[in-house]
Amino acid sequence: MTAAPSDPVLTHDPSGSAAPSHDTPVTSRSVTAGLAFDVVEPGTVVLQIAVAQLPGWQVDDALTVELDGTAVPVTEIIGTTGARLHVLRPGVGPVTVHYEATVTGRADPTPVVEADLITYRRPSRYAESDKLAAVAQREFGSLTGAPLLAAVSSWVGQHLSYVSGSSDPIDGAVDTYLLGAGVCRDYAHLVVALLRARDVPARLVAVYAPGLDPMDFHAVAEAYVDGAWHVVDGTLLAPRSALVRIATGRDAADTAFLDDFGGSVDFHSATVTAVVNGTLPNDDPRRLVELG
Repeated sequence: MTAAPSDPVLTHDPSGSAAPSHDTPVTSRSVTAGLAFDVVEPGTVVLQIAVAQLPGWQVDDALTVELDGTAVPVTEIIGTTGARLHVLRPGVGPVTVHYEATVTGRADPTPVVEADLITYRRPSRYAESDKLAAVAQREFGSLTGAPLLAAVSSWVGQHLSYVSGSSDPIDGAVDTYLLGAGVCRDYAHLVVALLRARDVPARLVAVYAPGLDPMDFHAVAEAYVDGAWHVVDGTLLAPRSALVRIATGRDAADTAFLDDFGGSVDFHSATVTAVVNGTLPNDDPRRLVELG
């Protein structure tokens, strides 16, 4: 079982702006996540719900996992771009997970790794950029840099309708393009695929998103232009400068909040909160924004 960032039920236009906000710099954010599932057959469960381990910000957090009220041992592994994978092997029964964190300060810009600039140009399982090359050329021509990111974000927001339940967990960017609808991971996959088709390294990031309404895990794209990684979110549902990085990868296969290997899990629910300890910032989709 693989659980990608789930998505809120939305009825408003995803091409619209986020909730009313201001220009106050974000210096502190608080997040929580709760999961509930039953282990039907024991195996290895991997969680990706913790705030990424990155230099520049301070994270005060706690993770608890219980099987039928008894604490479950957890091992932490650091993955790509500071992602924190928590590995557990619970027995059969009901499992509850609770995570909470306060993030103070801003993360430093993520390092630019030459191998990543190759990896994130390639097609992947859910971002089939090779199949969308003609679409990307037709729609975006010779655009580069910040204008290209803004154009792709706007085009995806206008081309898709945000409809909860419209897509399957195994749908990729081509399915989303043909259907013309999806949820946050679908928007992000289409953005990633179109940018890769224009020879721009692009990847998917699972985030906590203050300002998202209704609240849930969120997924956005991150693209490499002008010497740094910048956020692209075709949904425009939360200000990018307030986002908190959880996991980073080629697509949703690398950023799932829950994986189960060698066993069987019945997933029940996920609850998420994310707030700015202050005033929610503004967001201009034409401006380059780095996650931090």
